[in-house]
Amino acid sequence: MISSTLNTSALLDKMKQELTDLLAKNNKTDPLMIGIHTGGAWLAQKLHQDLGIKSPLGTLDISFHRDDFDQAGLNPKVQPSNLPCTTEGRHILLVDDVIMSGRTIRAALNELFDYGRPASVTLITLLDLQQRELPIQADIIGGNLVINPDQIVKLTGPEPLALEIRNRSKD
Repeated sequence: MISSTLNTSALLDKMKQELTDLLAKNNKTDPLMIGIHTGGAWLAQKLHQDLGIKSPLGTLDISFHRDDFDQAGLNPKVQPSNLPCTTEGRHILLVDDVIMSGRTIRAALNELFDYGRPASVTLITLLDLQQRELPIQADIIGGNLVINPDQIVKLTGPEPLALEIRNRSKD
């Protein structure tokens, strides 16, 4: 059951402005944008297009780096990571839809460093649920949200992008 839908367009506008300002301030030219499958990849595609980033867009699948792999098993929707160029010495813009515990980002960093050592990684996320289990923080956040323990946040897309708050299934 869907309890509500959030306005992603206002969050995206805020993120685009903050990211533009951050890149200019830190003189990070020609960054490589990488989206984490699946919601982060959808967001990255939208941001990449709207900001006119010249480097090709990359995608990352973190399935094999998850710390719950032995408990949850292999995700049936595993897709290969697709990095269009080397990450060595590049300024990476890592995009995910929701940051909660920090575990997905830890797995993404492990996967990313398998491809080389970037000059920097800027973390961009649409929503921060502020339930950190690891000391990982996003640099650009569309918004913060507090949800009940029996709820989850899901980004649907790719067109249109919509954030939904759902009750956790009781299966």
